[in-house]
Amino acid sequence: MNRLIPRLVVWSVFAVLALLATGVIIQWTYNRIYVPVGSSLLLRYKGPPLPLPFLGQRPAAARGTFAKVDEQGRPLEVGILEELKGPGRHFYCPLWWERTLVPDVVVEPGEVGIVVSKMGEPLPEGTFLVEGDLGETKHKGILRKTFGPGRYRVNPYAYDFKKVTEVTIQSGTQVKHAGWVRIPPGYVGVVTNLASNPAKGIQPGIQDEVLPPGIYLINEKEQQVDIVEIGYREVTIEAKLKKDPDGKIAHEAGGEPAIADPDSGIGFPSNDGFPIIMDFTAIWGVMPEQAPAIIRKFGNVDSVESKVVVPQIESICRNMGSKLGAVELLIGESRQKFQKDTSEEFRKVLAAKGISVMNGLVRHIHIPQEIREPIQQANIAGELKLTREQEQKTAETEALLREAEEKVKLATQEIESETEKLVAKRLAEGQKKAEETKAETKQLVAQIDKQVAELEAQTTVLLGEAQAKVKQFSEEARAELFGLAVQAFGSGQAYNLWVFANRLPEDVQLELLYAGEGTFWTDLKGFTQALLAREAAETKGNSPKSP
Repeated sequence: MNRLIPRLVVWSVFAVLALLATGVIIQWTYNRIYVPVGSSLLLRYKGPPLPLPFLGQRPAAARGTFAKVDEQGRPLEVGILEELKGPGRHFYCPLWWERTLVPDVVVEPGEVGIVVSKMGEPLPEGTFLVEGDLGETKHKGILRKTFGPGRYRVNPYAYDFKKVTEVTIQSGTQVKHAGWVRIPPGYVGVVTNLASNPAKGIQPGIQDEVLPPGIYLINEKEQQVDIVEIGYREVTIEAKLKKDPDGKIAHEAGGEPAIADPDSGIGFPSNDGFPIIMDFTAIWGVMPEQAPAIIRKFGNVDSVESKVVVPQIESICRNMGSKLGAVELLIGESRQKFQKDTSEEFRKVLAAKGISVMNGLVRHIHIPQEIREPIQQANIAGELKLTREQEQKTAETEALLREAEEKVKLATQEIESETEKLVAKRLAEGQKKAEETKAETKQLVAQIDKQVAELEAQTTVLLGEAQAKVKQFSEEARAELFGLAVQAFGSGQAYNLWVFANRLPEDVQLELLYAGEGTFWTDLKGFTQALLAREAAETKGNSPKSP
């Protein structure tokens, strides 16, 4: 019995370890699923593999809804979970779970994501766009929001994700755009709303606010955009002219261009019955604030030109031109007035239709040769007469000019002569003034030299007096010094002896000879011998001894 208990313990431990090892192996092999980067894991809870009461039976989720989960994320119903698991390792037993890898939706630049919600309540009547973002919608239908370039984790059970590029909608002559809409510089976008937007207070229809140049993500189910070129453009209506074999314009006898097609240009009869053909050029355009009205009224800018600008040019020119005669359309003043009135009327009519006009120009008026040539000849004759009159006036004026030039030359010579006299006079006065100044300068220099000489003489006298006084003071000081010295020695004789003694050389030797009173001459012989002996000793380098 005692041996059986340890064996049971060992086998129990071994069994537990074996179960744990088996559980770990199953968890990391059978239950483990790896979700790579760029994908997500869609889970559907299937419930227990066997209908056993102790495994916990759960009801199925309602159709069109996700399976509910508790706070810890454990399923409370059989069905698809709303949350997608991201990249990494996850452990879900395939007996209880259906595991599906779902790739992320990648929207590239130039693409727009349009999403359809497949879950939720039906939309209210009269609406067809769903508000909200992914995972936040409450109705079925197309989401109002568009999704630009990026990566999105989308549950395919709830949403259909469609990627579109630029969408073009053709309707007659109109071309509308949606999806990835690029409005280049020089253009604006006119927005047409297909549905109202309560959040922004926008109603369906063409909007007054335009889109400036840029890139826009447009949901084709909500909006469509007309791209309108803004600025001025030119349109010309002109007659077709004949050309020679070299391709140059052919002219009639009077020098006017020859018309090849009488039906080209703007044709109308004058009030006196002559056929007139006119050329007209208009500079017109659409400004950004006018673009919505243009789209609303005419559909596009090309329709403005074909339906408004060109018809108005022809109508205005015919109506106003037919009120005048051929002669009035030919001669200067009436022709100029017609051109000005036509341009003003054209600008006024197009401005009333919301179209800007820079210029409306009547370029050329073709008048029949039979009416133009006599008028031109008369005008030429009149112009020649005026030319002759002007030439005569020019000759008279030129004669007056020559006379004036001669007067100018004479006046110039007189002025030059007077100028030379004035210059000579000024030079003489200047030289005189210079000589006077030079003489005055010399006189001043002489006076200054005299003053300098007097100052030098005074300096010499003062210097001599100063030197004499210095010498006098020096001699007086020396005499006073001698007096003080004599006074100090007691007598003049004593001072002289002191001076005499100071001036003797240091190596002097004295010899005294004494012969008594009145004996100098008697001892003169010995004195003479002594002096001779001293000189001999000095010659030999030996000093004589004192007697």
